[in-house]
Amino acid sequence: MKERELRKRCRKMLNKLDIEPPLDVGVLCERLGDQRGRPIRLMPYPLEVPGPFGCWIATSTADYIFFQQETTKSHQDHIILHELGHMLADHHPGGDAEPADFLRGPAPDLDGDAVHRALRRTSYDEAHEWEAETVATIILEWASVLNYTIPRRADDDDVRRVQGALGDHQGWL
Repeated sequence: MKERELRKRCRKMLNKLDIEPPLDVGVLCERLGDQRGRPIRLMPYPLEVPGPFGCWIATSTADYIFFQQETTKSHQDHIILHELGHMLADHHPGGDAEPADFLRGPAPDLDGDAVHRALRRTSYDEAHEWEAETVATIILEWASVLNYTIPRRADDDDVRRVQGALGDHQGWL
């Protein structure tokens, strides 16, 4: 998929999910999970270094995103958005996926029969990794601009009407 297509898909997703600046990755996951009809569970975990920073595992009832807990909040957000990028780009690994050994401790219920797919990558050489990384970068680029340039939506209806009349625009590039 080309970067232009990814940008369109990201913009469409953020608008459809009614995600407004400032970006809250937890809210994004909650709304995307609602749209997909299955919760997205964020699982901070002390992953081994060197090794993967994150892993998405889809079971029959939920999506789990494991991410490195031993890093900064901004890096964690990037890792989570990367894994969401795999979902957004409709990536599916081949064959029957087994949970990685490093995940058996924090989620023993994720046995081989329950796992439909697992994406565990440590490099960006493959097209899927490029797409997932590009999705994360696109969303973070937009957030870095919009989080600081667009006024927060007012709670008061009258103030929102005035903001609308003055041309304050809430939304994604």
